[in-house]
Amino acid sequence: MELRHLRYFIAIAEEQNFTRAAERLGIQQPPLSQQIRQLEQELGTPLFRRLTRKVELTEAGASFLSDARAILEQVERAKNSVQRFSRGEAGRIRIGFAGATYFQPEVTALIRDYRARYPGVQLLPEQSNTALLVEGLRSGEIDVAFVRPPIGGADGLNTQLLVEEDMLVALPAAHRLSRQAALPLSALAEETFILFPRAISPGLYDNLISAFHQAGFSPRLGQEAPQIASIVPMIDAGFGISLVPRSVSQIRTEGVRYVPITAPVPAAPIGIAYRQDQHSVALAHFVALAREKRQHAPARPE
Repeated sequence: MELRHLRYFIAIAEEQNFTRAAERLGIQQPPLSQQIRQLEQELGTPLFRRLTRKVELTEAGASFLSDARAILEQVERAKNSVQRFSRGEAGRIRIGFAGATYFQPEVTALIRDYRARYPGVQLLPEQSNTALLVEGLRSGEIDVAFVRPPIGGADGLNTQLLVEEDMLVALPAAHRLSRQAALPLSALAEETFILFPRAISPGLYDNLISAFHQAGFSPRLGQEAPQIASIVPMIDAGFGISLVPRSVSQIRTEGVRYVPITAPVPAAPIGIAYRQDQHSVALAHFVALAREKRQHAPARPE
């Protein structure tokens, strides 16, 4: 039994006439009659009662009609589903977010626009640090990640810059410098800094240390924060001050103030990383949209 047998059978049942069914199907009547006889032989029972000018379904035929329609409907659904996957209109993408990258407006805009274009693709978010997300990418546990480049262990991965955001000084609200309109990094030379372990985001960590050295000092490091987002409550608790990406300033608390840095302003880049050997069409669309947004992003002031 093949799918064409079911289509032929349904056409005859609906037209109640072999000639009209043949015309509807675009075939000759003798081959159609032969196919139905073969189907009846395979099933071991007549499906039609042949009358003078029409045919009627037998009891077995009426039962078979319901099943035949259901089978063809399921086949059509399966066909449509496969085609949607092949076009990248369905599927899933496991997305990792490093630190507070999910606060960045360009990141949320990319997610929002992708969902609008491809509502049939399921996005599964996961938050971690850059180092663990790189491991997840390499092991195949996640498909794409928003990270702070440059990243270590990037063999086999592609990275694509999305946005470069400014760093801000984050300090206690009661700090003597908290009401300044802007601060040069050199004004912070005597402060105690809260940083995060270099291993969790080596690119951002190295950018910070380089910025301190360019400002003419080596930072006095105090307590380490387990992750970037944890820096804010530690500042509020009085452990020290820090430099944080602008997106972190979305974390609002009465005890912390965010102050811009005078030029040259350290940058905190955000990019996407994904496996070079990925074959997901849905993910390819995601990467293409990220590239499109980067091309239209305003240039960062020097």
